[in-house]
Amino acid sequence: MERSDKLVDPNDSELKDEDKQAPSADLQEDDGISNQDADLGGKMTFLEHLDELRKRLLHSLIAVSGTFVLAWFFREEVFGFLSVPILNVVPKLVVIRPMEPISIFLKVSFVAAVFVAAPYILFQIWLFIAPGLYRREKKYVLPFLLSSTVLFISGGMVGYYIILPSALAYILLDLGSIFDHMISAVDFFNFELMILLGMGCIFQMPVIVGFLSLFGLLTPSFLWKNFRYAFLLIVIVAAIVSPTPDAFSLSLWVAPILLLYLVSIVVSWIFSRSRKKKS
Repeated sequence: MERSDKLVDPNDSELKDEDKQAPSADLQEDDGISNQDADLGGKMTFLEHLDELRKRLLHSLIAVSGTFVLAWFFREEVFGFLSVPILNVVPKLVVIRPMEPISIFLKVSFVAAVFVAAPYILFQIWLFIAPGLYRREKKYVLPFLLSSTVLFISGGMVGYYIILPSALAYILLDLGSIFDHMISAVDFFNFELMILLGMGCIFQMPVIVGFLSLFGLLTPSFLWKNFRYAFLLIVIVAAIVSPTPDAFSLSLWVAPILLLYLVSIVVSWIFSRSRKKKS
C-alpha cells in the first residue's frame, strides 16, 4: 500500500510566511531604490549638526588664514592688480590716516586669500551637506566643486573686468567730471571688495538651484512660471547693490543675474529629469 501523505517540515509554514512578507529583490529594483541608495549617509542630531558646522567653519578659517599669509608676501603685487580699474580713471589713490596702508594691504590680502582658498571652502560646504544626501547623490561631489569654483571665480572676473570699470567711469568721469578727484584707497577697496565677493556669491545661483532640484524642492516649471516675479526681484536687488541708480549701471547688474537665472532653469530641468528617472 502506497503512502499518499508527504513528509511535511514544520518550518515550511514559517518559511512561506516569511516569503510572503519579504519583498523580492526584483520588486525593490522596480521601485528604483536599492538598499544602498535607500540608506542616508548619516543621521545627525541638531547638536551634531552644530558641531559639524563649527568644524567646517574652523577648517575654512584655517584655509583662509594660510592663504592670507601667502598673499601677504605678495601684497604689493595684489594691490597693483586690484587697483588697475581705479587707476585707469584717476592718476593715484590717497591715504588720510597713518594706519590706512596697513588696512589696505590687509583687505587686498584677504580678497586674494578668499579666491585662492575658494575650492577648499566649497569642499567644506559639501562635507557639511553630504551627511544628508543619499549615497547615489554623493557622486556629484566633483561636479559640485568644479562648477561652484568656476562660477565663483567667473563672478569675481565679471565684477573686476565689467562692472567695476564701467561703474567707476560713469561715477567719476561722467557724473563727477566737474570735481577734482582724491579717492581714498580704503574707500575704494571697500567698494571693490563688495563687488568682487558679491558677484562671486551671486554666481552660485545655478549650483544652489541644481541641489534644490535634486532634492525635489524646485522644478523648472516653477522657475519658469515665476519668471516675472524673479525678474522684478533681480531688478530690486540690483538697484540696492548698484553703486549708481542710472539705467546703464543697473543693466550691468541685471544682465548677468538674469542670465544666471535662465541657466538655473536649464540646470533644474536636467536634475529634475535625472530625479524622475531614478524614482
